[in-house]
Amino acid sequence: MYQNLEECILDLEKHGHLIRIREEVDPHLEMAAIHLKVYENGGPALLFENVKGSEFPAVSNLFGTLERSKFIFRKTWDSTQNVVALRNDPVKALKNPFKHARTGLAASKALPWKKRSGLPADFNEISISELPLIQHWPDDGGAFVTLPQVYSEDADRPGIMNANLGMYRVQLSGNDYELNREIGLHYQIHRGIGVHQAKANKKGEPLKVSIFVGGPPAHTLSAVMPLPEGLSEMTFAGMLAGRRFRYSYEDGYCISHDADFVITGEIYPDETKPEGPFGDHLGYYSLTHEFPLMRVHKVYARNKAVWPFTVVGRPPQEDTSFGDLIHELTGDAIKQEIPGVKEVHAVDAAGVHPLLLAIGSERYTPYQQVKQPAELLTIANRILGTGQLSLAKYLFITAEDEQPLDTHDEAAFFRYILERIDLQRDIHFQTNTTIDTLDYSGTGLNTGSKVVFAAYGDKKRELCEEVPVVLKELPGVTNPRLVIPGVIAVQGSAFSTYEQAEEEIKALSSAIQQKEGDTGTCPMILLCDDSDFVSNSIADFVWVTFTRSNPSHDIYGVNSGYENKHWGCDNVIIDVRIKPHHAPPLIADESVEKNIRRFFEAGADLADYNGKKEE
Repeated sequence: MYQNLEECILDLEKHGHLIRIREEVDPHLEMAAIHLKVYENGGPALLFENVKGSEFPAVSNLFGTLERSKFIFRKTWDSTQNVVALRNDPVKALKNPFKHARTGLAASKALPWKKRSGLPADFNEISISELPLIQHWPDDGGAFVTLPQVYSEDADRPGIMNANLGMYRVQLSGNDYELNREIGLHYQIHRGIGVHQAKANKKGEPLKVSIFVGGPPAHTLSAVMPLPEGLSEMTFAGMLAGRRFRYSYEDGYCISHDADFVITGEIYPDETKPEGPFGDHLGYYSLTHEFPLMRVHKVYARNKAVWPFTVVGRPPQEDTSFGDLIHELTGDAIKQEIPGVKEVHAVDAAGVHPLLLAIGSERYTPYQQVKQPAELLTIANRILGTGQLSLAKYLFITAEDEQPLDTHDEAAFFRYILERIDLQRDIHFQTNTTIDTLDYSGTGLNTGSKVVFAAYGDKKRELCEEVPVVLKELPGVTNPRLVIPGVIAVQGSAFSTYEQAEEEIKALSSAIQQKEGDTGTCPMILLCDDSDFVSNSIADFVWVTFTRSNPSHDIYGVNSGYENKHWGCDNVIIDVRIKPHHAPPLIADESVEKNIRRFFEAGADLADYNGKKEE
């Protein structure tokens, strides 16, 4: 159990999970590039002891593997998991109170501990410009905080027990921000801080915000946890840290006594500035948009403070471990929240929100001989109306029938769906709705469409295991490739306009209809820019397909049509080509890549992580 980040770093180093980089490193692109290369090779946490332009060291890749993450929380993991399970199903404690006695002991660490007002003795006031100002990708708008714990309180119910702790990226420099006086807060829809700002705005008051950076790793994980209603992030932080969350107030701002850094400030009603671009976790830049401006009040650093950071990009990255940890900790929470749900998997390789795979139940009409989705559609609506799951764009849902399913085996899951789906009946659209803020495939910021593919019943088709002859010579496309059974990728010309795309796909659909031969074994056809890349792996397939398409605009079909406003087809065609309005993908700076080679040469600190993956 760590009292602070320094204790965690020393523990990881002692057990071979962390190495020190002693040479001076530039926070402009170099640190991020080193991190990415080491993460790619499954390497250790990195302590950058000599950050150019800052007296503070920085640490990254703390959560780089699930094994290391669980090592960090090894002393409190089981007890915290038990408390979360009881929060989901308190009847367990009533049935076996002696078994769960230890859970009560763990929960006793949960209540935050308010200290006497004022700053901890080892806190010193500094300025933003003294921090490690890390820029991660070449076209980022400036330096960002990537592991912040952003704290705000409810204006109607002040106090820590009704507060929100979230991880919303923070832009420290660049754009129009006045260094040391202004920073940008990027928070998206379905975030607790937005509710707090709305209430403060209604009162005509600025929202006081504290940004904690560092502290025990449990505090960082708490900022991303989708906790059950009524269980605050600060109480969870105490349980997972095995040590109560210590805090006080200074100038009306909450101060975490265990944080390495605290940035305080106010957000005034209707004050925004351009924030971004930022290389984000979908593998593309999130672009420049107006987001809330925070006027900096004071900045503090504790003695021996260490600046934690991570780098996000095309998954998997370090934040993938957060998803794995959340999945293990919350366990069956989704089953409690949505009756009938057995499993929901937000696919990390597709950027999380663009693609959900789900297993539900079919119990409505067990007496009927013909099986078709019924309860699944009710469950799908519940999923798309629940918390951050509502940001999903594609939802594939089915129910187990005579064989077990696993949503984490994506290829097998897609196969099961595609073998059973009735394409004239089982595709359901929601248009002009909200999607993830970071997803630029839609019609505007936060705006796009959703689609549900719901399949249940007997197997309807055998899926193609190679490209059928009838799809090898189609007009306007080249290089057909089998992606997975039942899914074929074909390469088209570059996308120009939706009007042109409609004509191209209409011609393609017509040609498929006129071909002699069975195309029913290929229920999904992808029109892409590079069919070799799309078919290279399941990860490449889901990343390209579900980050580069907007269901309402990019899904077409062979022999498609409407019946009573319901759309159906014989073969789904998804246009997954890059569109002009899409955000650009993340590409590393070649000169920086060459420059950091010195860290991986023989005799250097990172010689064992020379950028070549182990076989």
